[in-house]
Amino acid sequence: MSSAVGAAISQCKWLWYRQAEPRRLQDLQIFDDASRGPLGAVQLLVSLRARHLAFLGAVIAILILLFDPFLQQVVVYPTRLVASDKPALILRAERYGARSYEGLPLPSVVDLSMKASIYDGVFAIGNDADRKVQHKCPTGNCTWPEFSSLAVCSKCENITSLVKKACNNSGCYLLSLPNGPTLSGLGGQINATVTNISSSLNQIQASVFKFSTLISKRIKDPDDAYAMECAMWYCVQTYTASVEDSVISQRAIRSWRNDSAKLDEYSDLIYNVSAFDPNAEVNSTVFKVSHLAAKALNSFMSETFTGSGGINNTRSAFSSDVVQALYNTHNLTARLENLAVSMSNNIRQQNDSAASPSHGTAWKGETYVHVRWAWLSFPITVAGLALAFLIGTILETAHRDVLVWKSSNLALLFHGQDLDMTNPPMIHVNRASRMAQMAKNVKLHLTQTPDKDWKLVQR
Repeated sequence: MSSAVGAAISQCKWLWYRQAEPRRLQDLQIFDDASRGPLGAVQLLVSLRARHLAFLGAVIAILILLFDPFLQQVVVYPTRLVASDKPALILRAERYGARSYEGLPLPSVVDLSMKASIYDGVFAIGNDADRKVQHKCPTGNCTWPEFSSLAVCSKCENITSLVKKACNNSGCYLLSLPNGPTLSGLGGQINATVTNISSSLNQIQASVFKFSTLISKRIKDPDDAYAMECAMWYCVQTYTASVEDSVISQRAIRSWRNDSAKLDEYSDLIYNVSAFDPNAEVNSTVFKVSHLAAKALNSFMSETFTGSGGINNTRSAFSSDVVQALYNTHNLTARLENLAVSMSNNIRQQNDSAASPSHGTAWKGETYVHVRWAWLSFPITVAGLALAFLIGTILETAHRDVLVWKSSNLALLFHGQDLDMTNPPMIHVNRASRMAQMAKNVKLHLTQTPDKDWKLVQR
């Protein structure tokens, strides 16, 4: 296209000189430069100032510089995710009945894996237990439809308003909760015990355990003391989960509990979702917790979260690391939620879970050809202008009865100089082809005249 526009600009040179008004000799060089590239086209724009058809050709010659960059943007090769044939799995549970590695039930103790999950949920720096659920995502990008699983839920309530204080001029020397823990003396202290204080939490059957804690970081400041009561229970949760760039994200969107499921010496905890909520959307209708596992976990949690401790200017002492972690926790509600998720993950990976994993979709990257049609608007516009310029030049050439000489240098020599055409005999040299034929027999020499000028001289 550049060569066609350049040839049309060269032809406009003859149209420029065909007009009635005489033109400068300098314009020959300007038209010639414009036909060769954009820099000359800029000079032609300045010279013509929209007074001739060649002005359009100069504009096109400049716009052609952007033709290829725009054209290169039309076709791109992005990557999209498509479903692969590899399986994506995430664990879920319908039963919790912890067993030993030999396959025997654990009658009175919590298995070590559950203990590890409890300690991890309490001691972890960040509340990121939801990222530790076992799953299989071979491509690093997976999604799962909604699925349900047996889990552990939690709730904490601030009961600071129930704290009773006994103070004197030296400070508050006694803090207590009704039927709950007490703090006496000065210095930062904590006391946690298994109690039943809050009326709202009484409505929750705490099938895992319930405890209350009284904490005072600065005992001399009575407003600094606060109390919390927390409960944990077995529940059925519905999740959504996805993996993006090998990082899993899991969120519980619905939760269901059975308030009639109580700890019993011989009966398992049965969670028959359909019997209590026929409209519940779950993968299974019956979830079960072994009474042996439930009693063992309740006993372990009650013992682990019961204790006291304190810290002063000289030393610190806590009855257990868990109690110390509770004292140092800034958000007990978030810490208990992290603990519940960690315990839920362990239940889902137990050998006794008796549930098939949830199947999802593993997505893989696929490169495809994408045509961005909008980027074609500029090349099409330029091509259309070039075609219009070419047609306009042809029509103007025919209208003004100008021969098609375009960029021929011979036309300047034959029709701009007095050359001797008698040897060989004179022939008509109007057409470019005949000028080329005649030029074979005309010999020129660049010589310096006596006045130190240079001139082409016929020999």
